[in-house]
Amino acid sequence: MGPIVLFDKSFLQSLSVDESVWFDHFFYPNICPLFYVETLADLAKSTGSSGRKAVDEVRIIADKTPTLSGAPCIHHRDLCIANLMGHPVPMTGQIPMAGGRPVRSPDGKLGVVFDESPEAQAFTRWQQAEFLEIERRFANQWRAMLTTLDLKTVAERMQKCGVTPKECKTIEQAHSIAEALVHTKHQQFEQMGLLFAFLDIPQQLRHPILESWSNHLYKPLAEYAPFAAHVLTVEIFFQIALAANLISAERASNRVDIAYLFYLPFCMAFASGDKLHQRCSGVFLRKDQSFIWGPDLKTELQRLNAEYSKLPETERELGVMKFAATPIGTPDDLIIKLFSKHLPSWRRSHGARVTPPAKSEKVLVEKLKQFTDAPTSEEPIPDDLEMDQLAIKRMVPKRKGNWWVLPKDLKVEE
Repeated sequence: MGPIVLFDKSFLQSLSVDESVWFDHFFYPNICPLFYVETLADLAKSTGSSGRKAVDEVRIIADKTPTLSGAPCIHHRDLCIANLMGHPVPMTGQIPMAGGRPVRSPDGKLGVVFDESPEAQAFTRWQQAEFLEIERRFANQWRAMLTTLDLKTVAERMQKCGVTPKECKTIEQAHSIAEALVHTKHQQFEQMGLLFAFLDIPQQLRHPILESWSNHLYKPLAEYAPFAAHVLTVEIFFQIALAANLISAERASNRVDIAYLFYLPFCMAFASGDKLHQRCSGVFLRKDQSFIWGPDLKTELQRLNAEYSKLPETERELGVMKFAATPIGTPDDLIIKLFSKHLPSWRRSHGARVTPPAKSEKVLVEKLKQFTDAPTSEEPIPDDLEMDQLAIKRMVPKRKGNWWVLPKDLKVEE
């Protein structure tokens, strides 16, 4: 598993299927809800940007979607609501996932099993051009939440907070103003009102949120609900940058594009070929994070594809998970730089890797199967309890593009 990478739809579209295999193999992709929203939005078009039918365009995207690794992230509004209700949301690079079920394995170990996600199942169907109406409606609701906004209410609340966008001259200034506002101990109720407006928080949840906040003595939002504060900072930054003409108000997709920044706390790096992301993401990234220009990463994946294509066919038939345990390249190559920055011990840990005997693999697989097939545990599990085991079920294709993902001679159960 490589660095956790958030990516946008345009980046994945730019890849060939073979290049997508290496992105999936060497990185751990954060598949955020906006990717699904944008993909399904293509179905509303008669043709895609390439001139292909919309359903064909979506099927091609589905073919490139990560399946080997990575995980679908919980929607930012759901995370904000949980955070505002007093639940912690880790913001140090891990991907928050939904749907895990607690189990206790036959040997007594406690763990969590994530069955194949609905999103993964959807992309499997989309590869066959099968689309459910509920998925279309769900995506439309998400997109509407991002593209419809009560601008009058937002403008009034921002004015009460003392924000004067037109005095802002740079992206960095817009970020500083937004961050200062969210961290201040003044106008705290106006901040919460802005967040309610931006996220369209349901009325029935607003009172419980305010009650939970009061139980914490109305701490500044950045202290009480850090992830919700991050989302609010991105939203205010965007409104300031729009008003100051630092971001074009004519491109309707800009608000959807800027929403990818909501998910920056859940990655080590962000890969995109969008110039808006290139200009704006840097002010929100931590020092230990990276922005990867999409065309540069595509070039690197092309290099890897060409290098591994030189291997004998008998070796390639072992599957990429066998013959490509670590990326190849020099210290100046992009993937080596990313691994060295975000996984500094990768050479040491992978260098010591040996292929276990077939008998040991069989025992390991059997233990894993017992764990994943264990019944859901009814015992309550504290939030701070460290699990002994975690398993994520996946549907992995045996072959993708020109590559054997799994060994060619692997017997697959029907």
